[in-house]
Amino acid sequence: MQRLVPSQTLVAVIDIQEGLAAAMAPARMADLTRGVPLLLATAKLLGAPVLATEQYPKGLKRTIAPVLERLDELGVPPFEKTAFSAVEVPEFQRRLEQLAPRTVVVVGMETHVCVYQTVRDLRAKGFEVLVPVDGVASRRDEDRAVGLALCEKAGAIATSIETIVFDWVGRAGTDDFRAISKWVR
Repeated sequence: MQRLVPSQTLVAVIDIQEGLAAAMAPARMADLTRGVPLLLATAKLLGAPVLATEQYPKGLKRTIAPVLERLDELGVPPFEKTAFSAVEVPEFQRRLEQLAPRTVVVVGMETHVCVYQTVRDLRAKGFEVLVPVDGVASRRDEDRAVGLALCEKAGAIATSIETIVFDWVGRAGTDDFRAISKWVR
């Protein structure tokens, strides 16, 4: 594994929506609502590109407020989709090809459906894929565990959001480190 470089690391935010959030395990939603905004704030600070999706927003509603606020700050409107894999969304695929990251960090819901299928398709395209365990959720913890195992079987690396942001920053004592350290507390 190589050190993560923000400009070469795409963050893919998959379907973190109000209609799904209501059904998620509370502990997982707490992790998600703490960690994903931290990841997005750090992506903005360090220049990592971000893409986002919403699965059938007419039925599952919009992205949850803490995540949507960060996406708005980044100027990243979520792509609407009905396919489970974000890679099957033409606009997502087009932007992915334009940005040409080396690594993709995938966060979102549900781990065993849309996250897994997106990860599998990204790996099939040759991307290094990281899945932070504190950045994914499913309605049932068993399904989350299955989804994480399938992501790893597809070749993704399980990690954590703090591992990613501190790998991006690389060292203590910098202004970026001080900003991120305040957000982590």
